Amino acid sequence: MPDTDVAVVGAGAAGLSLAHRLAGGVPGLRTPSVVLVDAPPGPLRPPPRTWCYWTAGPGRFDAAVRAEWQRLRVRPRTGAPVEEDIAPLRYRMIRSDDFERLVHRDLDRSPNVRRLEATVETVEDVRGGAHVHLRDPGGREHVLSARFVFDSRPPGSLPAARTTLLQHFHGWFVRTARPVFDPSAVELMDFRTPQPEHGLSFGYVLPTGPCEALVEYTEFSRRSLTPDRYEAAVGHYADEVLRLGERLVLATETGLIPMTDAPVPRQTGARVFRIGAAGGATRPATGYTFAGLQRQTRAVADALRRGRWPMPPAAHSARSRAMDAVLLRALDSGRADGPELFSRLFARVPMARLLRFLDGDTRLHEDLAIGLHAPVGPMLRSALELPRLPRRSFDLPAPPRPPPPPATPPDPHPPHLPPTENP
Repeated sequence: MPDTDVAVVGAGAAGLSLAHRLAGGVPGLRTPSVVLVDAPPGPLRPPPRTWCYWTAGPGRFDAAVRAEWQRLRVRPRTGAPVEEDIAPLRYRMIRSDDFERLVHRDLDRSPNVRRLEATVETVEDVRGGAHVHLRDPGGREHVLSARFVFDSRPPGSLPAARTTLLQHFHGWFVRTARPVFDPSAVELMDFRTPQPEHGLSFGYVLPTGPCEALVEYTEFSRRSLTPDRYEAAVGHYADEVLRLGERLVLATETGLIPMTDAPVPRQTGARVFRIGAAGGATRPATGYTFAGLQRQTRAVADALRRGRWPMPPAAHSARSRAMDAVLLRALDSGRADGPELFSRLFARVPMARLLRFLDGDTRLHEDLAIGLHAPVGPMLRSALELPRLPRRSFDLPAPPRPPPPPATPPDPHPPHLPPTENP
């Protein structure tokens, strides 16, 4: 007999979401036993990070939402900004610390979920299930047997792709001496940043008050930057573009997301599956992941409770991935001017519709109408070129190293979390 029905490897957004969806019983459905394996404190645990997504109506993790907005703003390199109300959608921000605190609280009350702190060495196929080979914090080796394993750990390399760009970013949580931010709107893409020779860059501002915000520099390119260049880029955006004036950096955030047309495998063994970014939940053209992994984990949890085969579904449709492949090629080849392309789309397509398009929630005729607002020539040439391009492997660089954290914590008094709703 296996030790557990389900082993969830990795306690990031995907692993925690799946464990949370399986916690507790549902009348009339199976209640599988779950072991959530989290890495011990150290380099295998990611630093605190921010996740954003858009949705209409209430959601499962609303209690962890730090802030939300109904207006988005996009600034071209020159000229007037484009700003719109995205109702009925809302753009939401979750900090990983809040998310983890919420999920851990609920898991601690669940009789069918057990949390285990250990380093996963390997996952081995066996008859009727899989063995997870573990090493506990004391260095002792263990084997956890499970009927199904869902692995959310980031892979060390990507499958061969025709195009791979990196979305890499560095941000400051700042507090300013005077009110300089508009708390009612997100600066989604501000192209008034110096543009790299290859790819594109933009500023990104999530204001949580008139004097507080997350201010980020983001770049789409083939290579990441050094820590000092990230600091210089954010400093230039904060001081020369936004002109924040006197400010205090409370904390920093650094990250790297692959944007690739590689077919990411969602099954690596007979009963071993990948979920989250490791399982293709990231939208290739945008880097957004949180909404995609929620679709995956919701479907997996439902299948397990109903006794069905729990293959994680593709988080994005084949049509969406094909369009993303064309866009990535157009950007990587230099045929399409990235700032001009995105500024044009947001200026000519209602923002709520464009967000639904980016989430794969539009029909074919809507996709075609949106595509006509992109530069048709570069897109068509890129689409015709794609079938002839060879696929090449791509080794992911190490995540950018953030500078040492400041002495002042970003949030010494985190908000109280109300009870979770489970729609």
